Amino acid sequence: MGLARTHAMALLGLTGALVEVEADISGQLPGMFLIGLPDAALSEATHRVRTAAANSGCPLTRNRLTINLSPAALPKHGSGFDLAIAVACLAADELISADSVAGVVHIGELALDGRLRPTPGILPAVVAASRLGHTTVMVPAGSADEASLVPDMRVIGVATLRDAAIWHGARLEPIPVDAIVPPADPAEHVEEPDLVDVLGNDDAVLALQIAAAGGHHVFMLGPPGSGKTMLAARLPGLLPDLDAAASLEVSSMRSLSGHALGRALITRPPLEAPHHTATAAAMVGGGSGQIRPGAAARASHGVLFLDEAPEFASSVLDALRQPLESGVIIIHRANATARFPARFQLVMAANPCPCGQYGSTDLDCTCPPSARRRYLARISGPLLDRIDIQLRVTRVTAAQLRLAADESRRSSATARGRVIDARAAAADRLAGTPWSLNSEVPGPWLRGPQSRLGGSITATLDRALERGGITMRGYDRVLRVAWTIADLDGVQRPGADHVGQALYLRKGMTT
Repeated sequence: MGLARTHAMALLGLTGALVEVEADISGQLPGMFLIGLPDAALSEATHRVRTAAANSGCPLTRNRLTINLSPAALPKHGSGFDLAIAVACLAADELISADSVAGVVHIGELALDGRLRPTPGILPAVVAASRLGHTTVMVPAGSADEASLVPDMRVIGVATLRDAAIWHGARLEPIPVDAIVPPADPAEHVEEPDLVDVLGNDDAVLALQIAAAGGHHVFMLGPPGSGKTMLAARLPGLLPDLDAAASLEVSSMRSLSGHALGRALITRPPLEAPHHTATAAAMVGGGSGQIRPGAAARASHGVLFLDEAPEFASSVLDALRQPLESGVIIIHRANATARFPARFQLVMAANPCPCGQYGSTDLDCTCPPSARRRYLARISGPLLDRIDIQLRVTRVTAAQLRLAADESRRSSATARGRVIDARAAAADRLAGTPWSLNSEVPGPWLRGPQSRLGGSITATLDRALERGGITMRGYDRVLRVAWTIADLDGVQRPGADHVGQALYLRKGMTT
C-alpha cells in the first residue's frame, strides 16, 4: 500500500493553476475513486486510465485506489489530467519511481490503447507551469513541438503510457507505436489578401492605413458591392508582425481553441469574422462547463470583423462595449472567473438600409425612412461612440476603374512600411508611459500639458463639441486619430488640417 504525488495543470481562461494529483492505495473494498471537483469528462478518467494501463502492459492494482486533485475547491475540466492520474497510480503501486513523477508536470489525454492524444491548451498550460517555477513537463508526442515553444522548459514527449512509465523507471521493454499527431490546419497556409486588389476607394484605403497605424476601430457604411468586406480582409495585412509577448498570447489562445501550432509561434495578427447568427457566448466567450474563448478573445492583437453588423443581435453587439474600453474580457461563473485578452481592432460593415441601395446613384432605394432608421438603430449609439473612424464607402464607377488601372499599384507591404514608421513615432513619443498606440492614450493625457494642442488647432473640434455633434468620448477619439494622421505624415504635432481630417473620419464633418 502506497501514496504518490505528481502535478498537472488546470486552465481557467489563459490562467493556469498547479494541481497536485495524489494517488493512494488502501486495503478497503476494490474500486477507483476520483475526488477534487472534476467535471464529467474528467470523472470518466478512471475508466480511460485503467483500460489504457492494462493495454500498455502495466495494469493498475486491484486494491482500492483513491485519487485526489488538490486544491479540491478549484474546478477542473477536461481530459488533460489522464497522464498525471495514471503515473501517480503506477508510482503508488511502486511500478515506477515516486520521486521521479513528483518532479514532473504531466499533461495529456489517454486513448484506450495507451497512446497519448494531443491536448488543447498545451502551450498556455506549459507557460503557466514555467511561471510557477517548474522546469520539466511530460506531454503527448504530438504536442511536444508546441510545448517546446516555451523557453527554458525541458519537454519530454511520449507516445504512450508505456513510454512514460519506462522514462520514470519501469522495467518494461519499449514497443514502437505510431504517435497520434494533430491534423494539419489548412488556415496556416492561407496567404493574407493584398491591398493591390483594391481599385478606387482611396479615402477608405487611407482610412485603413490610419486605423492600422493607431489601432483604431472602423465602421464602414455603403451599398452591396462597394468593397467593404474586401477592405476589412486586408486590414490585418497592414499591421506589423506581433512582438514576442503578443505572439505568445495569440499562440496560447489558438492552442486553447484546439488548433495545432506546429514548431513556431504565430507572428501575424489574427482575423476573426463570426457570422451574424453568433450568440453573446460565441462572441465574448463562455460555456456551461469549461469556459471557452469567443471570437473577440481569439481576435486579440488582430482584427474582429463584423460583416452585416445590423444583422447581429443587439445584445451581442453591446457585449463588446466593455472589452473595447478595457481590452479584457472577464467571464464570471458561480465558482470561477475567467479572464481573456481582448486588445482587438473592431471593424464593422453595414448596408445603409435593408435593401442596401440608399444613397446609390445607379439604383433606387425602396425602403421607407422609418425602415432605414430602424435598421441602423440596431447598432447602439454607445457602441458607435467607441468607433474612431466612421466612413461611407461607395461603389467604384467605370471612370474610377480606368483611372485606377493607370495609377501605380499600391501594395500591403508598402502600406505596412508606413504603418510601422508611424507606430515607431508614436512609441517614441509615448516612451515612459504605459501606452504604445495612439488608440490606447486616455483623453486626460491628450488634453493635458504633455500634448495639449492650441485653441486655433482644435477650433473646429471645439465647435463640434459645443453644438452637440460629438460627445466628450468622441472628442478624445478625434484627438487620437489626429495624432495618428500626424505620425503617418511624419510631423511632430497635429495641425488644424489633421484635426479636421480626423473629425471628418469620425462624423463626416467638415470645416
